Amino acid sequence: MGYTRGVVWAGVAAVALAGTAGCGAETAKRTAEAVGHADAIMAALGRATDRTDALGSAEVKMTTAMKGGAPIAMEGTYSWGDGFAYDVEMDTKAAKMETLTHSPTIHTLLVDGAYYYDTEPQSSGPLKGKEWMKVDGSAVFGEKGAQALTGSSGAGSPAASMRGLKYASDVKSLGKETVDGKSATHYWAVIDKNHMGKAKDALASEDDTLFNSATGGADTITMDVWVGAKDLPVRLKEVIGAMTVTMDFEKFGATAHVKAPPAAQVGDVTDLMKKAVAQQQ
Repeated sequence: MGYTRGVVWAGVAAVALAGTAGCGAETAKRTAEAVGHADAIMAALGRATDRTDALGSAEVKMTTAMKGGAPIAMEGTYSWGDGFAYDVEMDTKAAKMETLTHSPTIHTLLVDGAYYYDTEPQSSGPLKGKEWMKVDGSAVFGEKGAQALTGSSGAGSPAASMRGLKYASDVKSLGKETVDGKSATHYWAVIDKNHMGKAKDALASEDDTLFNSATGGADTITMDVWVGAKDLPVRLKEVIGAMTVTMDFEKFGATAHVKAPPAAQVGDVTDLMKKAVAQQQ
């Protein structure tokens, strides 16, 4: 049971990209009417969204910061062409997972809504003799929220966050800036609960979930996006309650397919995680 505390923090880092999801056609219609004065901004964000969606994957550097905790860094492949998946290295110390591996980074996967951590085999419990620790998304978002953020739509991915920008309730252009050595236009947007689509199920503040325990609940998501050459995002920052997620896009497209580890090498701690979260509420 000692490792469940570590999983709580690591899980927060692993799911931090699940900020927004695509919205329905009726939502888009209402929003377009509300922000008609910002046509040029919305058009620019729409082009960036379409380009990001079409390329299907990227190499990304990401940090997740929460009040009272050190930022957690992740770097690797993110894919959303056929459902959201990633294959990254995560900072072990910042994620508080030193008891599970002596490596400075921990290999972390997201496949089919489940999170996998490349740990060292433990002497007892569900990780005895296992090389990978599994946490199902339902332990993080609850059953309803996990269902909303899985499937072939790529919900929860950087592309889904970009799609959410199309339906923002408030947008601004903050001008040209240099980000990560690249010239980009900085846009700011707010997405309220009425425009979050399926993401509302994951962000429901009344649910006792790990995600809401970490963020403190969220009725809005504040997003900053820097759009550079070829209408592609250079950086995307989301503020979700007490959590801030920053993604730097290094390269788009041509990334490898992400696969789950062999079942025989996996120890599932989902039930332990759910019990640990319930005890913290």
